[in-house]
Amino acid sequence: MEIEKGPDLILRAADAAGFGAGVSRRKFLILSAFAATGLAALNIPASWGDDVPLIIVDNAKGMILADPSRCVGCRRCELACTEFNDGRAQPTLARIKVDRNFHFGPAGPTASPTQGAWGNGVFVQDTCRQCPHPVPCATACPENAIKAAPETGARFVDTTVCIGCRLCQRACPWNMISFDEEKEKATKCFLCQGAPKCVEACPAEAIRYVPWRDLTHEIPPRVATLSVVPPEKVKSCLECHVSD
Repeated sequence: MEIEKGPDLILRAADAAGFGAGVSRRKFLILSAFAATGLAALNIPASWGDDVPLIIVDNAKGMILADPSRCVGCRRCELACTEFNDGRAQPTLARIKVDRNFHFGPAGPTASPTQGAWGNGVFVQDTCRQCPHPVPCATACPENAIKAAPETGARFVDTTVCIGCRLCQRACPWNMISFDEEKEKATKCFLCQGAPKCVEACPAEAIRYVPWRDLTHEIPPRVATLSVVPPEKVKSCLECHVSD
C-alpha cells in the first residue's frame, strides 16, 4: 500500500479500475471530478497539494496459475495447504480446490465447468484470482476483515476481525472462500507469504506461482453470487464506479 500525491495518482487509480493505459482526456476529467467529490464529502480540500494524500491499494504481486491438462488428481496441493496453514489435513478447508469435471445428469454439474454432455473427466484446480479493485469478497465484508498483505499484496482474511457472517463466500464468483467450521472464521488463499505450499507439493508441476495478471474477465464465474455491499461503503463506491 502506497500513499501518492498529485494528478499521477488519478492515472494509477484508473489503471487499477481496469481502464488501462488508454485513459482519454474526458475519462481523466471525469475521474478527477469524482475524486474531488469524494474529497469534498470527507471535508478534505479539493486541491492536489502535498498535504492531500490519496491511498491506493496495489494489485497482488503474484498469483497461482493452474494447468488442468497436467493435473493427476492426487490432491496433495489441498493437503499441503491445510497442513501448513491449519495444522491439520482437511481438504475441504483448502484454499485451492480440486474437482473432477463430471456432469451427473439432471442434478447438474459439479463446481467445475462442464464440457460435453457428461463432462470430460479432467481434474480442474480452482485457485483464487487475487481480484483487482473492486475485490468482491472484500467489498461484501461488513467488518473490512479482508485486507492486502504488505509483502505480497495478496488479499487475506484477518481472523481477529472476521465475524463469520459468510457474506464473502456468497460474493466470490468462483467460490474460493473457505470456512473453518471449528473456528467459525472465513479463510482464503494469501499465497503463503509468497511461497505457496500447494505449488511446492504438486508432483506434476500442474500449478505455478506466477506474476499477477487480471484473469477475472477471462474465466467464467463458477457460481451465482449474492453481492451485498454494506450501506456505509455504497456512497464511496458510487462516486468512483460510474458509467462513461
